[in-house]
Amino acid sequence: MKLVSAWLRIPFWQRVLAGFVLGALAGWLFGHRAETWFEPLGTIYVTLIKMIAVPLVFFAVMNAIGSLHGQKSVAALGGRTFVWFAITAALAVGVGLLIGWLLQPGHGVNGLTMAADYTVRVVPSPKDVLLDVIPTNPFKALSEGKILQVIVFAGLVGFALVKLGERVSGLRKLVGEASDTMVQVTRFVLEMTPLGTFGLIASLVGAYGFEKLLPLGTFVFALYLACAIHIVFVYGSLIALHGLNPLKFFRGAAPGMQVAFVASSSFAAMPAAIRSVTHNLGVDKDYAAFAVPLGASIKMDGCGAIYPALTSMFVAQYFGLHLEPGQYATILIASVLGSFGTAGVPGTAIVMVTLVLSAAGLPLEGIGYLVAIDRVLDMMRTMTNVTGQMAVPVIVAKESGLLDRDVYEAASSNLGIAAGEKAEVRTTRELG
Repeated sequence: MKLVSAWLRIPFWQRVLAGFVLGALAGWLFGHRAETWFEPLGTIYVTLIKMIAVPLVFFAVMNAIGSLHGQKSVAALGGRTFVWFAITAALAVGVGLLIGWLLQPGHGVNGLTMAADYTVRVVPSPKDVLLDVIPTNPFKALSEGKILQVIVFAGLVGFALVKLGERVSGLRKLVGEASDTMVQVTRFVLEMTPLGTFGLIASLVGAYGFEKLLPLGTFVFALYLACAIHIVFVYGSLIALHGLNPLKFFRGAAPGMQVAFVASSSFAAMPAAIRSVTHNLGVDKDYAAFAVPLGASIKMDGCGAIYPALTSMFVAQYFGLHLEPGQYATILIASVLGSFGTAGVPGTAIVMVTLVLSAAGLPLEGIGYLVAIDRVLDMMRTMTNVTGQMAVPVIVAKESGLLDRDVYEAASSNLGIAAGEKAEVRTTRELG
């Protein structure tokens, strides 16, 4: 027990970093065998995260909306959140295009091999996407992990709890207790992050090595650079413009960013992101329960904005095509609107690139050259996604008076999982 207590006293980010470094070392030492030996550790971790994500969102959204005294504030907050989603997505497209223009990742690339498993993805129509938001069977939506459908159903139940008032006070209390229980389960599961990080990174390094990355090294570097610029300068500047210390934000958001990077899934990182913005950054719990899951479905600055923009530049350069001003505008509009329109579609990054290249009249075959290294690209793309999914709720909470400034200023890089946690962000507050 002393050993466990000593381990839990180490800051969360340091434990995850240790898992990352040791995993990379194990992958390098054991080569392809690392994928066989260590991948199960990462698979178990990601499965555990996915296990808790849906019930966490379901009860949290019901509890958040059921705690409100009116519906007007939800619409106002939702509208403001969508606006910031769109603004940051447009800025992300600009960053992707700029880096693509400066680094020219598609020039001088020869001998690329198209991925054997690449097939052109079918982009769903706006009608299909809209209809898919409404669950035909809410229990099926829960079992399949369709977050937008879960949010819609949980939101309707939450509004019903508001409408019925004191007649369902017992049920409202039960929902709150279920939400608190899922938060506690989340803390237990997130303790597995360092071990899961070790398994995921070891298997990744062992499977890829360097031979797959060298032909597209400039593109990998360009993507990582564009994402880093967007995270540090765009999100950091927006946080600073709202009178908040960007360093505090990144310190508090670090656990969610780390989980996103190693798991390569906004869905898997969602519990850590919710915990980060509430416990570390002081965002109102009820608002965060709505905004972060919504962002995990439609807020894709890495996958849906930077990556399609940069890939468009790569494909144009690789095939020797000249982009016209109208095509740049098309890339911008298609990326911003497409990230909302492909919400909940599996393989969002590939779908988004297919959509943007089609809209801009660029060859879809270029995507096949990048699929072979997609797992490496997806790590940074997802971390960018999740950072935005945390930054926007902080911005909106600051604008709406839903940010606990004391908690933000004392931003921690821990998730308060260890025994002896001293404080919780206040659990209920009227929004609006």
